[in-house]
Amino acid sequence: MPLQNRVLPTGEIVAHPARGMFTGNRGIIHNPETKTLLRKRWSTDAWLTCVLEFRGRRRKVMERRSWTELFFLDEATAFAAGHRPCFYCRRDDAVSFRAAWEKGNRTGEVLAPEMDAVLHRERFASARKLHPLPKAIGKLPDGTMVQAGEESFLIAGGKPLAWSPSGYRAVKGRIGDAKLLTPPSIVRAFTAGYRPVLHGSAGAIG
Repeated sequence: MPLQNRVLPTGEIVAHPARGMFTGNRGIIHNPETKTLLRKRWSTDAWLTCVLEFRGRRRKVMERRSWTELFFLDEATAFAAGHRPCFYCRRDDAVSFRAAWEKGNRTGEVLAPEMDAVLHRERFASARKLHPLPKAIGKLPDGTMVQAGEESFLIAGGKPLAWSPSGYRAVKGRIGDAKLLTPPSIVRAFTAGYRPVLHGSAGAIG
């Protein structure tokens, strides 16, 4: 029976057997005795995206009162949910993301807690709101995710791909009434040059 630790693009956490490319956390939000989530879905504003393997360390998922291990299909999914690269296990990526954030959002030098505060206001899971599209879907930067009804879509090469826990699939026709799911500040970082890691199924769709 899979644990409830798989994050959807909307930020919801569900149980699903498919494995993800990244792990991450929102603080301690589980009971180690039962390996189940608490009612709260975050205990900190710092929502991180981490690598699955770091310096040979191995963790037993949800077995101790430490940060709750969450999993994401890919980095685009983590960004859509409002997570950012970890400055500890993904330092190079985190530094690159911060530079793109500063350029895209036209800020001076920002600290991680300042980015976290903005993301907490923007992400769907904490603010319960979607955002207007800043431009036509075909012009959104790769890695952006939008929401149309109950479905989430990745934008890659100017085209929407339907998201699923196991990967992406092609879309027939247009999607209607889409709203921006990825936090706007992150989309501006994508526009400024940051390229999120996408699941292999995104590149396999012609």
